[in-house]
Amino acid sequence: MRTVVCKEFGPIANLEIHEVNDPHPNENEVVIDAEAIGVNFPDGLLVQGLYQVKPPTPFVPGMELVGTVSLAGENSGFKVGERVASVCMIGAFAEKVKVHKSMVMRIPQDANASEITALMCGYGTAHHALKQRGQLKAGETLAITGASGLTGLAAVQIGKAMGARVIAIASTDAKRKICEENGADITLGYDNLKDDLKEATDGKGADVIFEVVGGEVFNACSRAVNWNGRLLVVGFADGKIPQFPVNIALVKGYSLVGVFWGTFTRNEPEVYAENMEELFDWHESGVIKPLVEKSFKLEEVADALTHIHDRKASGKVVLVP
Repeated sequence: MRTVVCKEFGPIANLEIHEVNDPHPNENEVVIDAEAIGVNFPDGLLVQGLYQVKPPTPFVPGMELVGTVSLAGENSGFKVGERVASVCMIGAFAEKVKVHKSMVMRIPQDANASEITALMCGYGTAHHALKQRGQLKAGETLAITGASGLTGLAAVQIGKAMGARVIAIASTDAKRKICEENGADITLGYDNLKDDLKEATDGKGADVIFEVVGGEVFNACSRAVNWNGRLLVVGFADGKIPQFPVNIALVKGYSLVGVFWGTFTRNEPEVYAENMEELFDWHESGVIKPLVEKSFKLEEVADALTHIHDRKASGKVVLVP
């Protein structure tokens, strides 16, 4: 089978395609033949050595996939032929992936594979951020930076599902239009962001800010949070980790809350399972619908990651072996 290999940390363009032996499961594992493999911003950070976690090299990147069980260990609880989705943190960029049973979930036989990949990391992160970390309440105002990307659009849709008034922040008219089409009540650009957020919230600031950009965008958001608000630290897409003056939180009476979905899935597996059940229910009933923007072949993995890291992506990007 073919697999993507990161031999050492470095540029995304250095990723290689290798031909390797097919995997075989132990009694608690399954092998999944991939139909669609999710591509995420953290995958690109990981191969460059810029992520918070650094696996030993060489390794196979990729954290989520949807496919069909082709081999099942006797204690796995799964059968050959079942359609499943899995989160595996690394190892998903391959035609066949071996995964422990605890990280596998059944999906409907007619489910759209590419849309389901979006529910894993992208929607999973936004859902955990807004539900557990932000404790978003119906009627509150939610502001979202990077709102036209996968995780941002997920936060827009989930925020609306939770009853919030949603302000989507994106860099271009075209991206802001996508946010509107996905349910945003108000859209803003990044120029004069602090003042625009204040104006859009009658001077109060947002109750919850879902912040994925970092740098100066974070600095602007940190000054536009409502009393008792929650500023969610989700990522640093522009590569600049801000230095937060803690006196702002003291004076303004709000909370700075970190969001790290991968650690959450490991530390709170039961809550994670409940979250995924809710997301799947919302997807099946049409409450949320991931936008699948573009598909790439496995050998085009560097192009797929570059597309995301150049901030060109709106919605989900997948590899289709």
